[in-house]
Amino acid sequence: MRIVLQRVSQARVTVDGETTGEIGRGLLLLVGLGTEDGEEEIEYWVRRVPELRIFPDEQGRMNRSVMEVGGGILAVPNFTLYAEVSKGRRPGFGAGAKPERAAALFERFTTALGARGVQVEAGRFGEHMEVALVNDGPVTLILDDAAVRGNRE
Repeated sequence: MRIVLQRVSQARVTVDGETTGEIGRGLLLLVGLGTEDGEEEIEYWVRRVPELRIFPDEQGRMNRSVMEVGGGILAVPNFTLYAEVSKGRRPGFGAGAKPERAAALFERFTTALGARGVQVEAGRFGEHMEVALVNDGPVTLILDDAAVRGNRE
């Protein structure tokens, strides 16, 4: 999995003018799923993301998680995170999971996050979406499962 995580003061995703997900303070996740991703990767990031201490405490230090601050998560599927651009001028997407599989994994990811007690909103898989956000900080993290394989808790 590849996730671009942004700490936001607000975020919204719309499809054809209809808001499909909206949060105030929290995390915007652009979520890409690769051909090698499965339940193990979903479970790993479902444990890690809600507990990342990237919100300020009383002293202004990044010491609180989205769960501790009562924030929400807006997850947006984004297959372009697996784009290959080393050859030619048109990106290739062969490293991304096939749409049917990716949709099921994305659904599993958002459902499992919600089961952790976090408000979860989501974009629509396979649709053209417009994402609006106010990045808080800015705080942006790139979470790549390939970097953590073998170093799991």
